[in-house]
Amino acid sequence: MSTKITLAKGLNMGLRQAMEDDPKVLVMGEDVGKLGGVFRITDGLQKDFGEDRVIDSPLAESGIVGTAVGLALRGYRPVVEIQFDGFVYPAYDQIVCQVAKMHFRSRGRSTMPMVIRIPFGGGIGAVEHHSESPEAQFAHTPGLKVVACSNPVDGYWMIQQAIACDDPVIFLEPKRQYHADKADLDESATPAPLFASRVVRPGTDVTLLAYGPTVKTAMRAAEAAATEGRSVEVIDLRTLSPLDMAPVFDSVRRTGRAVVCHEAHVNLGMGAELSARITEECFYSLESPVLRVGGFDTPYPASRIEEDFLPDLDRVLDAVDRSLDF
Repeated sequence: MSTKITLAKGLNMGLRQAMEDDPKVLVMGEDVGKLGGVFRITDGLQKDFGEDRVIDSPLAESGIVGTAVGLALRGYRPVVEIQFDGFVYPAYDQIVCQVAKMHFRSRGRSTMPMVIRIPFGGGIGAVEHHSESPEAQFAHTPGLKVVACSNPVDGYWMIQQAIACDDPVIFLEPKRQYHADKADLDESATPAPLFASRVVRPGTDVTLLAYGPTVKTAMRAAEAAATEGRSVEVIDLRTLSPLDMAPVFDSVRRTGRAVVCHEAHVNLGMGAELSARITEECFYSLESPVLRVGGFDTPYPASRIEEDFLPDLDRVLDAVDRSLDF
């Protein structure tokens, strides 16, 4: 029996299931309890599980994550919500210096089973500090796992898998997709592994890599390219650290071309690492350079011009055309 859900609903259901399965799972963050979160991801959880398990915290991200570190060391599985992507930086010291290092610092004696949920990306007309893409900063930090869901079904399964993981997981959620689309969820299905990429549209001419909010953009680009007789294979990376490159290498060896798309700045972004790895492993299969499409190297702009900043259909198709014309 399948149920149609949005990404927001899938995450809510996944959190609920994880809390039902394990009484050590706690949810904490700003407005996650009585309000149910600004995006309503935790709606109804405090009512059903109580204030001891769904905790409304002060407006202090460093304190939220620091408290979660202590809880994780005591055997709990805290799920921390950072209300918006740009609010994570006050907690950056805790994440990089404590969360990421504790397992190694203790020589494996202490695990750090915590999830840090971060709504990320733009496209919602928000003000400054509400539309950022900080994923490369966390993927660059050893000791952290970083994943990005892109659709309702993945949201449901991936949040549960992240909570069950004994390593700390940065869980990125594309905020403009929370209520955008619906998909059929079969709760009896076997989910894909958490740290695995997935081919979401097969193709033969170009490999198009995306994650989080740009997966939808990539799919639209592939559909548009198909009307011109060009076959674009789309891969949803899903995991940014560790990167699952086997499906990527297999695809690029077949297509001979690769384009990477993400909302974050192109300079020193995830696209740079992906380009380097593809070039190292698939050099003799490449028919053109690996191209990157992303945000410009400026702070995130005012909402009235954000659509000019974000990679869109035209910019992705232009990169596909340049790759094929090389």
